[in-house]
Amino acid sequence: MPQLSISLCFLIALLLLSGCSQTLTRQTCVTLAPEVSYCLAPINQQVLGSDRQTISAMQKASINTQASQHELLTQLELNQQQLTLVGLAPLGQALFTLNYDGHNLISEQSQLLGEQFKAEYLLAIMQLIYWPDNSVNQYLQGATITRYQCDTALCRGVFFAKSNPNYQADNQQALITIRYSDLTPWQAEVELNIPAANFQLNISPL
Repeated sequence: MPQLSISLCFLIALLLLSGCSQTLTRQTCVTLAPEVSYCLAPINQQVLGSDRQTISAMQKASINTQASQHELLTQLELNQQQLTLVGLAPLGQALFTLNYDGHNLISEQSQLLGEQFKAEYLLAIMQLIYWPDNSVNQYLQGATITRYQCDTALCRGVFFAKSNPNYQADNQQALITIRYSDLTPWQAEVELNIPAANFQLNISPL
């Protein structure tokens, strides 16, 4: 399944400590589930909010799959022109740098990562977590992201759209669930789950 490549890219990255780098232009559209695709949304003021021009965030990401658990440090820089995401091993070694200008996605990464590292999936997950619902939904095909009631500060989920042949009105389980400890996503502890892939991502701001 496409989701499995997300966890695979993290697992390989965490094993990598050195190697020559290569620069690759990546696709900006990904498949999330049967008949569901997402193309990276552009960067705009709505993402940043009316009170800020830039966002700089150091985060710890914990990745849990059915078979393993790993940790990764990320440094995210966002302004009105570009999003840059740097992945670091726990000891601080740089693993990859992703640059997205709203149109093109460039991945600078070790050659040891090869084609297994899917930068477009990583950026898609980050946008699902931090971009507003209406921005995501403009670029999400076959599904919608929406808020729902839960036992924490905020929950959002990706659900099959009514136009999707997999839609079931009486059994609408979320394809992806995202739970936030704070109403402001950038300040929150975040838990993202993709049940079909046995994939869980926890992000903690540092």
